[in-house]
Amino acid sequence: MQFFTGGRLVKSFAISTSRRPPSNLKNSLGTPRGLHEIAERIGAGQPPGMVFKGRVSTGRHYREFPDGGSADDLITGRILWLRGLEAGINLGGDVDTYERYVYIHGTNHEDRIGEGLSAGCVLMGNLDIVELYEAVRAGDHVLISD
Repeated sequence: MQFFTGGRLVKSFAISTSRRPPSNLKNSLGTPRGLHEIAERIGAGQPPGMVFKGRVSTGRHYREFPDGGSADDLITGRILWLRGLEAGINLGGDVDTYERYVYIHGTNHEDRIGEGLSAGCVLMGNLDIVELYEAVRAGDHVLISD
């Protein structure tokens, strides 16, 4: 994923997207495409690797879970909750990114970044998501494309 400001590339990050093909449809478990905005920023002040359930910190780092939580795909580090900006493509009805709870977030599977891993979210390393979180604000745009 590339982060731009003023049309200039600021930083590139390694990411993972869905195990399934890209899709904007509800229940597809595919990563949605198109123009989005950051609707909500969650996790300020939490240490990298902190696990979130229901967008609330559990107070535990993923390494504190049995086997480092390796059997589960955990939401870690920070959460950038996305809202689609294109009606009928990723906004409204059966294609609403926000209603699908699609985030950019950290993962407990950092060693597998670059592989298809998620159920629709964009996954990043924990230090990378913290860095990105500090650089963006609610309302900033995110373009997800092939």
